[in-house]
Parts: sequence; C-alpha cells; structure tokens
Amino acid sequence: MNYSIEILRIAQKQLAKIDQLHQRRIIDAIRSLALNPRPSGCRKLSSRPALRIRIDPYRVIYEIHDTQLLVLVATIGDRKDAYR
Repeated sequence: MNYSIEILRIAQKQLAKIDQLHQRRIIDAIRSLALNPRPSGCRKLSSRPALRIRIDPYRVIYEIHDTQLLVLVATIGDRKDAYR
C-alpha cells in the first residue's frame, strides 16, 4: 500500500531555504516514505507523537496516520533547529 504525502506549508518554506543539493536528497527521502513510512533509521520522538529521519545534517519530522494512509511532514530543518 502506498501512503499519500502531505507537507505542511511551514515545512515547505523551510525546505525552500535549504541549498539545492540537500533539497534533492530530502525530497527523495520524503518520496520514499510513501512506500515505507517506517524506514530503517527512523526514530520515534519522545516529545510528541512523530517520527524523524536524518538526511545529512537535516531532519525531517513527520507523523503517520495509518487509518488514512497519510504521511504528514511537519518540520524540515537543521538538526539544531528542527526539534524546537
């Protein structure tokens, strides 16, 4: 089953501020979440009901809604800023 991916507007703005090389890698990683929303290396966050994946120095924080087959990307950012 493929999940649909939705990226919040704030995450889209955060992605636009990242350089092109890293943007491509992040977009590829987000697209792969449609096939496997829980890839190896993803971690569940203790502060909120979300998961995160690492792409170089960046983090993608997202929620999975299994009943709707939806992956909701909430935050994309540098590791020092992504968890705030």
